[in-house]
Amino acid sequence: MSHSITTPLDRTGAQLPISTRRIGYENGDSQNQNGGLLIESVTQAASTSLASVERNPALIYLAGLSESGRRSMAQKLRLVADVLGYGDPRSVQWSQLRYEHVVAIRTKLSESHLSPTSVNTVLSAVRGAAKAAWSLGLMTSEDYTRIAAVKGLRGSRLPSGRALSAGEVTALFDACFEDKKAAGRRDAAILALLLGAGLRRAECADLLLSDYMPGEKSVKVRGKGDKQRLMPLGESADQAVRDWLTVRGDWSGPLLCRVRKDGAIEQQSITAQAIYKALAKRGRESRVARFSPHDLRKTYASGLIDVSGDISTVSRLLGHASVNTTSIYDRRGEVAKRKVADSLHLPYRSR
Repeated sequence: MSHSITTPLDRTGAQLPISTRRIGYENGDSQNQNGGLLIESVTQAASTSLASVERNPALIYLAGLSESGRRSMAQKLRLVADVLGYGDPRSVQWSQLRYEHVVAIRTKLSESHLSPTSVNTVLSAVRGAAKAAWSLGLMTSEDYTRIAAVKGLRGSRLPSGRALSAGEVTALFDACFEDKKAAGRRDAAILALLLGAGLRRAECADLLLSDYMPGEKSVKVRGKGDKQRLMPLGESADQAVRDWLTVRGDWSGPLLCRVRKDGAIEQQSITAQAIYKALAKRGRESRVARFSPHDLRKTYASGLIDVSGDISTVSRLLGHASVNTTSIYDRRGEVAKRKVADSLHLPYRSR
């Protein structure tokens, strides 16, 4: 049955209906227009004088996040703006947000077939904007405390994505080998860092030449929360990086850089989005079923857990703050369940 929820967040003072249409959720790899504008506003605000800093809670909240977190949470705030009937998160009067509005947002999102984890991440973004409004003196402590007390959804979903097979990994590297231009070696190095060290693509894009330590066969990685960790590379992964450096050269700057279609190397850093496109290209060339860059990280983690059984060490290698986050990559329980299921005999005969 169709119903509507109303909220007094309209700038004109009139009640604003929350649409009952099914809410779409953009893939994190594709940046929608308003999400991109929000990120651009944060960047511009960071470069302006103190006298002209904008007192927009959403922008203040996003400015305190890392680049990858900023991009992700801008998408979440854009989703909230859609729910509230705005086309742009910058137009939402976040300081007027109240407990009942956040409950209504949670209810609407829960009805849109988003997973509980996704809904709770959106609520986290709302709390962040509300806290910024409180810090700016635009919201009372009482109103902020009530918003922060809105509980997230309970429940879970099966992990998304997949681990690639050994044959698929080989096919991807073969596609890079067949490309005799510099992009072939660069993309092989990207694959080596994602599959052989479990890096996130944003971490991969941020690497500098000085972060690579050939003597130790390691790379220094700056992860989420500006936390640095040292990632060891296996012999094959290290060889892929060294092969790329033979064509890149030893000039200081980004470890991975842009390569033009004619094969010329530009001394400019590659972006996380460019890594996504490069991997998609190699996937098409090798006819590997569709995968995401994070699936390569999952392949790395699942393989290590299968071999070592040491989930605590794998968690540190991945840069996870909690072992619970790493546990989603642990396939041992699924293997055990399969063995038990296969041991059950049913007296069924096929015709």
